[in-house]
Amino acid sequence: MSLFTRPNSAAEMSHRRQWAALAVLMLPVLLISVDNTVLSFALPIITEDLGPSATMQLWIADIYALVLAALLVTMGSLSDRFGRRRMLIIGAVGFALVSAFAAFATSPEQLFAARAALGLFGAMLMPATLSLLRNIFIDPMRRRKAIAIWATGFAAGNSLGPILGGALLEHFHWGSVFFIAVPILLPLLVLYRFLLPESKDPHPGPVDLVSAVLSFVGMFLVVWSIKTLAHDGVTVWPIAAAAMGAAIIAWFIIRQLRSATPLLDVRLFKRLPFTASVLANFLSVVSLIGFLFFIAQHLQLVLGMSPMNAGLVLLPGAVLSAIAGIGVVRLSKKFAPKYLMVAGLVLVAIGFILVFVFRVDFTVPAILLAFGFIEIGVGMSQTLSNDTIIGSVPAEKAGAASAISETAYELGAVVGTATLGTMITAFYRTNMTVPAGLTPDQATLAGETISGAAVVAQEVPATMASELMASAGQAFDSGLGWLGLVSAVLVLGAAAIVMVGFKDRSPVHREEPAPTLVS
Repeated sequence: MSLFTRPNSAAEMSHRRQWAALAVLMLPVLLISVDNTVLSFALPIITEDLGPSATMQLWIADIYALVLAALLVTMGSLSDRFGRRRMLIIGAVGFALVSAFAAFATSPEQLFAARAALGLFGAMLMPATLSLLRNIFIDPMRRRKAIAIWATGFAAGNSLGPILGGALLEHFHWGSVFFIAVPILLPLLVLYRFLLPESKDPHPGPVDLVSAVLSFVGMFLVVWSIKTLAHDGVTVWPIAAAAMGAAIIAWFIIRQLRSATPLLDVRLFKRLPFTASVLANFLSVVSLIGFLFFIAQHLQLVLGMSPMNAGLVLLPGAVLSAIAGIGVVRLSKKFAPKYLMVAGLVLVAIGFILVFVFRVDFTVPAILLAFGFIEIGVGMSQTLSNDTIIGSVPAEKAGAASAISETAYELGAVVGTATLGTMITAFYRTNMTVPAGLTPDQATLAGETISGAAVVAQEVPATMASELMASAGQAFDSGLGWLGLVSAVLVLGAAAIVMVGFKDRSPVHREEPAPTLVS
């Protein structure tokens, strides 16, 4: 069968065609992960150009993740009902058009609206890619390898974001970081008809709009409260929002349990390997994102590297993660997935322990060593956990399962940044010694965060600036050891959850029936 002849079922797809479909599905994955990190480097330039207030800066940075996390469950379930390929293409077209609009934004309000819309269309993209893989790759071993490559693309995008963003910002307007979407998504929009068969739940039932609203509002309030607590400390409003969000999510769960055709089948969590994999993903992402939050600032503000060079330091880790993710597929033919997942998580914990060991002198070689262990372990564990999440549910529920996996990742990213990032900030404020000679406003700004100290350093004489940044670097690194230890404990907790949740001790070699596809 030619690559340009549409198949009627996954069973008709040749191996070559399956891998071509994977290559096309990698494009939106790469885009979403690049978009996660690229804006953080453009925000200072955007601030100079558009002049947003401090509050609006936070909203421009955060609204994308807020909307994305809040809508993943709804969009994953809708893709099961209306077609995963259809949802993917709607998301791709919308993401490309809104990215072009964002590139030409002339006010902070326009950019904020564009970022919110990007979160909406991004929520359509991510569950669709993983659920389509579940339905294209029927053979479990081949599917596991495809998921390893999928996870590699996500990790690579996170590493490429700073490199690509740094290169573009050195030569072009800040809007260029949004135009990345157009060339990445164009091949998808051209080739999807020939390479991606449509698939959906054959018996979806009606859409429960009330559940969709409950899911969005509950998740939005919870994620917003976590981010606000991280930025502003403990105040009444985020605590109230968290309580209300939790109550709404509880209402959502009760409604799903009572429905014959739920928007999200929460009974999936009765499957212990599924639940253990989701929890393991969540805990490992909390530690990983917390570490990345720290290391990006350490490389740039303590070691004085440019964003591009800082991204290059993290690139070898992404390569090791890719190698480990693909290599663990071969090992899974001989060893039970749970033991390989635990081994990967232990390697991640070793990496974080090395962070503690090198806390006094965390140089580039030390970072490469620790981050290498972390990324090898992440590549192993996340490949198998994602495969377990989508492989342990019926093919017609792949969209909902994928959405749960992605939601765990987004929540982990939010919690990791909020908790571990806040911990580092607390150590900084406790240990920071502000040099004499600064104005009260400068002393306050430099004493709050290391980025604030960097801003002040540009306003004072060179000698004072050097003294200020040396003190700020020591204060910032004072929390390094605790970050490593806390992260190691979290990851070892994830390993314990996997050991308890997985009962099967043998490798998986079962063939699965072809899913329902719509040509």
